[in-house]
Amino acid sequence: MTEETFNVVQFFEDDSHEYVRRGVTAEEAVKAAHHYCHCVGAQIGMTRRVIVTDEGDACCFEWQYGKGVTFK
Repeated sequence: MTEETFNVVQFFEDDSHEYVRRGVTAEEAVKAAHHYCHCVGAQIGMTRRVIVTDEGDACCFEWQYGKGVTFK
């Protein structure tokens, strides 16, 4: 049986985005999401949103600047 994998994406104030992890374990995705939700870019508002998606591209976690975790 194959372990499910996840992607982590950060979104910026100019509406662009970057995949910061692709095809990683749940543990690695959560650690990466935590990092990107608490980094300097997130603190000053350059990073506006961080999401974790599963293999089917369903959102499993969402953080938004100024709101915090909005979906878990």
